[in-house]
Amino acid sequence: MPSKNLWSREELILAFNLYLKIPFGKMHSTNKDIIHLANLIGRTPSSIALRLVNFASVDPILSARGVKGMVGGTKIVQPIWDEFFHNQEELVFLSEQILAQKENTSIENKYQDILFDLKGLKGETVIREVKTRVNQSVFRQMVLTNYTTKCAITGIDIPELLLASHIVPWSKNENERLNPENGICLSALYDKSFDKGLIGINQSYQVVLSQQLKKKKDTSFYQSHFAPIENLKITYPIKYMPRKEFLEYHLDSIFEK
Repeated sequence: MPSKNLWSREELILAFNLYLKIPFGKMHSTNKDIIHLANLIGRTPSSIALRLVNFASVDPILSARGVKGMVGGTKIVQPIWDEFFHNQEELVFLSEQILAQKENTSIENKYQDILFDLKGLKGETVIREVKTRVNQSVFRQMVLTNYTTKCAITGIDIPELLLASHIVPWSKNENERLNPENGICLSALYDKSFDKGLIGINQSYQVVLSQQLKKKKDTSFYQSHFAPIENLKITYPIKYMPRKEFLEYHLDSIFEK
């Protein structure tokens, strides 16, 4: 008879889903999200916390910064980590499906606020659209967590005003769509400005303004909202820094020089 202590692939995927959404410093057994998952899968909060710290120990970004996770269970979590990095979209969506099932609901119910307008779509189209929107929602949770729910430029901390801005656009690189190094938390004005190439971020993590934007330098809105941020260093995230090659791509291909 197999031991109850052996973790199933499903349980590991759920732990990984949570790993992506909570900061390293909050991976302890009193965290409400850890307690919620523990209740869903019938394990103790401390065993969930331990698994999360195992994931931290195989996270190359944390290792590069000298953050040490808990090495004991790395062999158990490594295959899930590898699977994520080779197929992010599939694994994130699968983890959300399993989570909804454990919560006795469906993806459609859980995410009705972002899926309500899909009623008329059929077949493959609706499946693809549901997956895209759910994955974008998880990406937003990952990026906001990474920036402690604050705009990296202004420090605004009102979640309703914050977006997870892709550095390399969603449509341009399928492999990096859900990579937290490809996201920056920005408030709406700067998200749009970044998306349209009116502002960029250089490899020293400073905000640069486009010539097109500087044509407006005599206006009061430029003086209020753009002049103060030129050359400003963005607030560093707690886990995943924006990858420099992604910032370079943005400056080369999207930023209006």
